[in-house]
Amino acid sequence: MRALRETNYTFEGQTGFYRGKVRDVYYFGNIMAMVATDRISAFDVILPKAIPDKGRVLNQIAAFNLEATKTLVPNWVLESPDPNVTIGYTCKTFPVEMVVRGYLAGHAWREYKAGKRTLCGVPLPEGLKENDRLPQPIITPTTKAHEGHDEDISREEIIRKGLVSENQYLQLEKYALTLFEKGTAIAASRNLILVDTKYEFGHYNNTIYLIDEVHTPDSSRYFYAEGYENRQKNGEPQKQLSKEFVRQWLIENGFQGKEGQHIPEMTLTIVESISTRYKELYQQVRGETLTEIPYNNLEERIADNIRKSIKKYNLNTTHS
Repeated sequence: MRALRETNYTFEGQTGFYRGKVRDVYYFGNIMAMVATDRISAFDVILPKAIPDKGRVLNQIAAFNLEATKTLVPNWVLESPDPNVTIGYTCKTFPVEMVVRGYLAGHAWREYKAGKRTLCGVPLPEGLKENDRLPQPIITPTTKAHEGHDEDISREEIIRKGLVSENQYLQLEKYALTLFEKGTAIAASRNLILVDTKYEFGHYNNTIYLIDEVHTPDSSRYFYAEGYENRQKNGEPQKQLSKEFVRQWLIENGFQGKEGQHIPEMTLTIVESISTRYKELYQQVRGETLTEIPYNNLEERIADNIRKSIKKYNLNTTHS
């Protein structure tokens, strides 16, 4: 099966283009078209092979969760005219990501295991084990880097450096915790545990919007709820649906994104296993199987659907 590694369109009326780690973004003034490609990144590095179906899985899970939370927190979306595409407002992005953690897993666990008991200015209790539930969800922000690694940062540093005003930051915290509570409830209804996630925000016309994706396997970590307590009691690894297994595979093969390290070979078996995991999470979150679609006209389909959608907002765009 083909994978969509990148797009290279030029539209009439297009005012800009940005290629992120996994998304290609086309700007049309105050409107933007975000294409979820099949690229995959880990440790802030784009891996050499794309994962079939990953882009549309991410886009459709994000669309589902953005729709489910739009009455709680305003978001940037106008519509999703294609399985791989979302159309929405062009927002000015806040230069921080709001990471919310309900459990001690992933990066937080690695820091804790190394002896740290404060993460982004937030104190952590003694005596925790990997994947233990925290007393309450905590926010551990990171800087948002266009290139290189995002870095942990505290609320105090964010405000002191003027990255976000104090009033804006308090609103971002409120929104992030509200979204995490809703995401936790949605996950529980599917027999999943929302372990941790990250949210990005921007502003447009003096309104703060939730932007990008939400509660997807790229931005979130999920455990299966069934058997969680027994696995913790017995000191067993948690069964999870997230990108963490990709990170673990890389770590086991000597790669953590550090200088001088080389990405291990991504065999067909590895690529297929990652694709299967993404489809599994789609089925868990959406409650339905990901349908097969033809890939022979993938790039043309995406371009046509972007053009048709943008025309609704009085912009004359023609793919060339």
